[in-house]
Amino acid sequence: MFRRIFLLNIFTLQCFILLFHINITGTNGISGTDEKYLFDFTKTDDVDGWQEQSDTVRSVGMSKAVFVILKNSEFRRAIFFALLNPQPNGAGFAGIRALGSYDLSGLTKLSLLCRGQGQFSGFKVVLRHKGLNNEPNFSFEQYFQAPKDEFAVRTLPFSEFKAYYRGKRVNNNETLDLSQVTSIGIQMYGGVYQTVKQKGPATLEIDWIKAE
Repeated sequence: MFRRIFLLNIFTLQCFILLFHINITGTNGISGTDEKYLFDFTKTDDVDGWQEQSDTVRSVGMSKAVFVILKNSEFRRAIFFALLNPQPNGAGFAGIRALGSYDLSGLTKLSLLCRGQGQFSGFKVVLRHKGLNNEPNFSFEQYFQAPKDEFAVRTLPFSEFKAYYRGKRVNNNETLDLSQVTSIGIQMYGGVYQTVKQKGPATLEIDWIKAE
């Protein structure tokens, strides 16, 4: 009788631990705080999964982007170097992107811990979905100003990502499919359709990118 009660108590304890673990980690690998680190550059040695995507994909493009890890004995982070040589009307971009499969279902925003340096600090995050990673497919974009001097978090709600094609807003009803994000990119933009035009060198230092 005692053995039966003992085994029952052990089974009950194991069930409790299992339920507690599920509540903490979630079934999709997201932590209990509902956040998912997509890229933690403070814990990686390289950015081999990233590739340049600048305006040199077109014959008139003259801009350049480089993405590297900076590290010493005290810290490490990623640095996005951009040299923007836009056309006279402001058309141009220097960017990087990471292709993959990102299920961001149930999350509401993208956050970056970053700092910008240079004369201009206008950047944008460029998302694509369903494997439609290149033109003539449009992308989903959101602009932001990088903080200067001190690192700070920039938060971009997924609801504010709008469809664009070559820098111009696309008027359609399609929304970003968060369950099938297949490209995450960052660009410094010339501002062909923006009130502020940008050119020259700039950097964006990034500690991490996460979805919440």
